[in-house]
Amino acid sequence: MNILAAIFIVVMAFITATLSGVFGMAGGLVLMGALALVLPVSAAFVTHGILQLFANGWRAVLHARHVRWDIVGWYAAASLLAGLLVALISFVPSKGLLYLALGLVPGLVWLPKTWLRLDAARPAHAFTSGLMVTGLNLLAGVAGPLLDVFFVRTVLTRHAIVATKAATQVFAHLAKIVVYGAPLLTTPNQDMPPWQLFAVAIPLSMGGTWVGGKILDRMSDVDFKSWTKWIVTGVGVVYLIQAAQLFMRGGG
Repeated sequence: MNILAAIFIVVMAFITATLSGVFGMAGGLVLMGALALVLPVSAAFVTHGILQLFANGWRAVLHARHVRWDIVGWYAAASLLAGLLVALISFVPSKGLLYLALGLVPGLVWLPKTWLRLDAARPAHAFTSGLMVTGLNLLAGVAGPLLDVFFVRTVLTRHAIVATKAATQVFAHLAKIVVYGAPLLTTPNQDMPPWQLFAVAIPLSMGGTWVGGKILDRMSDVDFKSWTKWIVTGVGVVYLIQAAQLFMRGGG
């Protein structure tokens, strides 16, 4: 890996962790697309999983008093099941398909609330979110907007939403690391970034999470939900353009 790619990954780890610290999901979406620019898909999935695991885990620790652990418990059980099912498929998307999926996923935030009466605070819905969100995370790399569908109807505050989402995503990213990382560990592979990069990027992502939390404290619940929708939509449009370009060049 050249030095410019390494610097790019480290900087994006901080920026996207800050973004996730504020909105709870946009950072992961941006980071996945950024990693796919400089890494093969499988390596991008594992790198994304490692960085987001620490960023989400630290965010859950910082906001631990706001976490709804009952939701996390149901989600974790379903996440394990989803990981086992996807591991049996052994599917790795091309970069064109990856960017197409990344571009389409944000459209979920525009689903009318009356269409899906989902509430993560209900055990059955929390379990369903674990299956669907982890499954999509393993196939598209991210699933924040889908997770948001399960929280948009809850009566939780913005802090509880961000904290609980972060705790659930620890399990989703663990599944991604195991499913995509196991094949990389069992075969000679030079695609993964060196450990020194993670030694720098992980503390920076944790720092970005802290910065994002400070910004979150200054926002209102209304601004939080409004900005989240528009940011992920803009990112999705960029990814759809990238996917179109890849398909036209035969890279899909």
